[in-house]
This record gives sequence, structure tokens and C-alpha cells, in this order.
Amino acid sequence: MLLRSKPLRHYLQIWTLAAAILGFVAISLAGAEEPPAPAAPSKTDSGADQNTAQLGHAAEHAQAPAAQNPLPAPATTSHTIDLPGRKLRFKAIASAIRLSNAESLAPMADIATVAFLLEGADPAKRPVTFAINGGPGAASAWLDLGNLGPWRLPFDRTSLAPSASPVTVDNADTWLDFTDLVFIDPPGTGYSRILAKGDEARRHFYSVKGDIEALAVTIRKWLMANKRLVSPKFIVGESYGGFRAPKLARRLQDEEGIGVEGLVLISPVLDFGWFEGTNNPLTFVTRLPSQAAAAKGPAGQDGRTALGEVEAYAAGPYLTDLLRGERDPQALSRIAEKVAGYTGLDPALVRKLGGRVDMATFARERERAGAKITSFYDARVSGFDPFPHGASSDYSDPILDAIKTPLASAMADLTGNRLGWPVDARYEILNEDVNHAWDWGNNGRGQAEALSDLKRAMALDPSLRVLVAHGVTDQVTPYFASKLLIDQVPPMGNPDRLRLKVYGGGHMLYLDEKSRAELREDARKLIEGK
Repeated sequence: MLLRSKPLRHYLQIWTLAAAILGFVAISLAGAEEPPAPAAPSKTDSGADQNTAQLGHAAEHAQAPAAQNPLPAPATTSHTIDLPGRKLRFKAIASAIRLSNAESLAPMADIATVAFLLEGADPAKRPVTFAINGGPGAASAWLDLGNLGPWRLPFDRTSLAPSASPVTVDNADTWLDFTDLVFIDPPGTGYSRILAKGDEARRHFYSVKGDIEALAVTIRKWLMANKRLVSPKFIVGESYGGFRAPKLARRLQDEEGIGVEGLVLISPVLDFGWFEGTNNPLTFVTRLPSQAAAAKGPAGQDGRTALGEVEAYAAGPYLTDLLRGERDPQALSRIAEKVAGYTGLDPALVRKLGGRVDMATFARERERAGAKITSFYDARVSGFDPFPHGASSDYSDPILDAIKTPLASAMADLTGNRLGWPVDARYEILNEDVNHAWDWGNNGRGQAEALSDLKRAMALDPSLRVLVAHGVTDQVTPYFASKLLIDQVPPMGNPDRLRLKVYGGGHMLYLDEKSRAELREDARKLIEGK
């Protein structure tokens, strides 16, 4: 998911230094191969691998400086879950990947990973999928316990609260049937920690380029440590993780010697320029279908059902009238009438806004008569407004802020107790410090985009397959933006290599049982090449 910042904490704030970064980026992480701590051979397979996977640098790494406050040695446990029609036996490995300065060997960071590996499968043929969340600043628990992993927190739209029980259940919709799973927490999220002192390392890891470098090296090192270099490899990224995934695929191709067969992008941002700027009409065009889906109520739960008319209007007459500008009163009248009809908002308010309904206004006004606000992440979900009569209101999102607490507790319990990997630290489920410190490069966030990386990766590898998944009532990363952007990608062979699928639900579409099951089936087909 994408984090937001105050005062409303609701706008797309995915979360900046140039001269200092340029010098530091040259200090590559690619040669860093030493483990975070000696592994207990009887405890974990990967620990022994990490001790030997030195890529010819064993003598040098034996003299590497000791890390302060490292993460624990790897822990391996065996598990069985009984699901409808099947039983899954698997191994779980909780461990850290050490990133070090390639020249001085000084420890830079410990990257926490949790892997689930099906027992009895042939590693050479068994797919392995790396899962990364967004933010920046979001940990992998959202994808792990919300969607993909063998255990899940049983959320639904009526039980979203910080006091919800953090007790997990066996996940009938886990992807473990058809792929091994590796969940990665970038530095500053989950239990991952930066070990280097000073601000230089932090500035590097909290940047678009440094983040991709760190994640790519982590993936390569995990594959080497676990002898999975020949396995089919996939990446699933949610929200900003969906922005990361195409860049990761290119970095792995170009720099790490790792080929990726497929990407699953859940609620991704492909181009930030389509989401920002008060003078950019596309920000209103791309959100109108999702606002209309929310206004339709239950009918809007089934993906793009009944939205053909509003999509055609948004990309046609609406955009044309927006481009006519503020000085054309007839255009303003036309769009005010149509937008009020589609969104269900007060026509007088929509006319006052010139037919340009922003996210905050839609969230506040949709259920204002009932003193409620709706979520940016799923406009079907509402919560109480603490300041219902104020001209503006600073409120917590009824989805994002409601479920992060039980997710953090559940993940801490899972790693510390069930997986036997206790860490004496808070599990950083959403780290806003990371978000606010993010360096978007010289051109800023508004110019950040991953669509070019996706095009280049697909052009270079004709076998690369991509599924773009969106929830229909998500305002944060609306599906219609991805639809219009995907239309700008040349076919490059079979056009089905790049598919958009719209599900019921919002940004975390997997909170809907039906959508979670459908996404699992679509991901299975992609990973199995069907």
C-alpha cells in the first residue's frame, strides 16, 4: 500500500538528496555475502548455505567487522496445514540477509526474510516467488498474513479495528500450492535494520535507486544461500511494491545475473505523474470510475461490471471538457451534471468543484450526513469522523489504520513463537519515518515511473508475463490509471503477456474473500504458464 502523511494523512505520499547519494551509490552492495550470524546446522538448511556462499570472497569476509545489534541466526521449522481438499507440508525459514559494503566489508543492513517451502518438491522445477510490499515503509505482513502465506488474519469489512484479534487461521487461498514464497522486508520495515552508523547508509537505502539495489542483492543472496538459482522465479509487489517490481526485474536481469519469469503487480503505481498535480486533469479522469463504482454500492463489488459507460465518459467527453478549462462555462456545467450523477454527491457541491472531485472530498462528503468518512483504500468502507462538523477533519483511515495493529501483533507472534525466530524489537508494520525520508531523485516523485522499466523488461525477455491486479473501489491507485497506461504498451508478441484484471474490493483487494480466491487462481495460471 501507499502511505499518506498529515494533516489529512491521505494523499499519495510515498516518501528525498542527490549529491550525497550519487557518491554513496558507487559503494556497491553486490559483493556483500557474509551471513548475519553463524547458523546452527541442526536448525536450518539455509544457515549452512549462507556460511559457504561467499562467491570467492571467503578469506576477505572472515575479516569483516562484527555487526552491532544483528538479527538472530536463521531458524527452520516444519509445519502442516489442513485445507479444503488438500494438506500442505512445508518448511519455514526465518532469517536475515546481510548487506555489506563491497569494499570495506563493513555491515550495512540486515534484511529480514520469511520463506515457506513446500516439502517434497523438486527445487529445480519448483517456482519461487518473492513478495514485497509498498509504502515506502510498509512491511511484508500485509501480503503474508493478508493474502499469500499459509496463515491469514481473518479480516472482513465488518471486523476492521485495532482491537481485532491477532489470531491467524490456515489460509485456504495460500499460493504455497503452486509456488514457494519468500517475504522480504526492506530496510526500516518489519525487523530489517540498518547497521551502518551515520546518515549516509540511510539516505542510500531510502532512495528509489538504493532500495532496488538492496532488494535485488537480497534476492540473489537468498537464491544462492538456498540453492535455488535454477528455480523459476517470480515477483509479487503491492502498491509501491508494484512500482518496485518492474525495476527489480530489470536490475536482476542487468546486474545480478537473475532472470524473472513473471510479475504480479497488486494495486501498483506505474507512473506517479498520473496521480499528482492540481493542474493535471488525468488525476480526476482516472479516479472517476472508482468513485462511480463506490456510488453503485453492491453492484460495484464485481470488478468492472456496469462501468463501461463511465469509463467511456471519463476517457472521452470528461477529459475533453476538462481540457477546455475553467473559462468554458458550458463545459463546467456539463461535467458537473455528469459527475454528480456518477458519484452520487450533492450536485451543488460538484458544481462548486467544477466537476473535479478529489480523493479527500469524496471520502469526507460521501457519508457526511451520517458523520462518517470513507476510506481512500476502499470507498465502500466507512468509519466515524472525529470532527464531523468541522470545515476539514484530520482522521484515521478506517482500513489502513484499523488493521495495521493486529497485523503487526500477528506477525510478531508468528516469527517469535511459531517460527522460533524471536527479535527483541518492534515489528515496523508501517514506518512513516522511512516514507517521509524517501529520496525520489533529482526530478522528484511526480516524475517517478516504472512503466518504462516494464516495457524494457518485456521487450528484452519475450517469456516475461505480467498480471496487473486492482480493486475497483480503490482511490489511492485507481484501476483506470493502469488501464490507460497499459494501453500505451506495445503488444510485443502475445498481448496476453500483460493483463489487467479488476476485482471487487479496494487497494487491499484480498480483504474480500471472493477477490482473494480469484487473484490466487489468476496468479496460479500466470506462474504455471497457462
